[in-house]
Amino acid sequence: MIRYFTSESVTCGHPDKVCDQIADRILDDILTQDSSAHVACEVTCAADQVHIFGEISTLAQVDYADAARQVISKIGYTECGCGFDADTCRITVDLHEQSPDIARGVCRKTKEEELDNGAGDQGMMFGFACRETSHYMPLPIELAHALAKRLEYVRRIGELPYLKPDGKTQVTVEYDDLLPKRIDTVVLSAQHSDSIGIDALRNDILNHVILPALPVNMIDERTHFYINPTGRFVLGGPAGDSGLTGRKIIVDTYGGYARHGGGAFSGKDASKVDRSGAYMARYIAKNIVAAGWADQCEIQLSYAIGLAEPMSVLVNTFGTNHISEEDIGQQVKNRADCRPAAIIQQFDLTEPFFSQVSCYGHFGSNASKMPWEKIDWII
Repeated sequence: MIRYFTSESVTCGHPDKVCDQIADRILDDILTQDSSAHVACEVTCAADQVHIFGEISTLAQVDYADAARQVISKIGYTECGCGFDADTCRITVDLHEQSPDIARGVCRKTKEEELDNGAGDQGMMFGFACRETSHYMPLPIELAHALAKRLEYVRRIGELPYLKPDGKTQVTVEYDDLLPKRIDTVVLSAQHSDSIGIDALRNDILNHVILPALPVNMIDERTHFYINPTGRFVLGGPAGDSGLTGRKIIVDTYGGYARHGGGAFSGKDASKVDRSGAYMARYIAKNIVAAGWADQCEIQLSYAIGLAEPMSVLVNTFGTNHISEEDIGQQVKNRADCRPAAIIQQFDLTEPFFSQVSCYGHFGSNASKMPWEKIDWII
């Protein structure tokens, strides 16, 4: 059966991703000084302004506004008079300490009790893996990320000097049953200066971004390319559209190919199971597929606030399993400690490395060096 699936990605200059990067930079700066901090940092941005708010309990001393300006500058919003830049944007900070009612369930008093620290909230998290790519990710999201990374790369090295930081990519893959066969459609929108004409831009993007980033054997004469479909994308970033943390959770995960529990990652320390639980679910699913027990696997974990053990663990292999799902479930029970504190310990989630995955995905090729991407269940 022929079917089509589409995933999208965004560049680091997209307004929502600006917010995610600021939130994770603040988290990393705090963890550098205080590994036991509790952080739930949200960020929103709009033309000429950034608002940092949320709950943080820490002994760390961090200049939140300066951290935000450094992130904005690194992204490339440094040109004054364009509606948003690192030096002149107004930054407001409204942070207070974590609710003591939440802290009661999360923080145990003795060292012996630490592994039984409760989850920071209720909720469900999903992890997924499949055999479509070498990183056990769905092909459409990996291709969308590859395009977005390439778009940022040619901007940063000056290969296409008229490009600005904002951009979006989208790839539609044609499948024959479960097998990806070809790329049907590519959509790419790139922010640009007013000096470049649309025909020249479309030609440059096709030859410098799209064709180098995508597998040539999956492009054919029927592949459609839509480059800056409106014809103009000069006003972009927070100057053109407001941004908010957690609004690109499908970009952060599996591109919509698998289910999502709804919880965002960025700006949250790992006591929040939105983050740690999703990382563990991915780790379990990836190891199941890598071990050859199934060709696809989705894991659901669910938690209750203040309780360490998950309420449920669901294994779904969509009929692609090579051993029984009961045996797979027993392997998961024997090998995976899904208590939040155990996940934090296993993956070193008090380390300040979260900024590395603020853009271009928390899983797959972009996160290949992250501890939750390890494969160590192979027999």
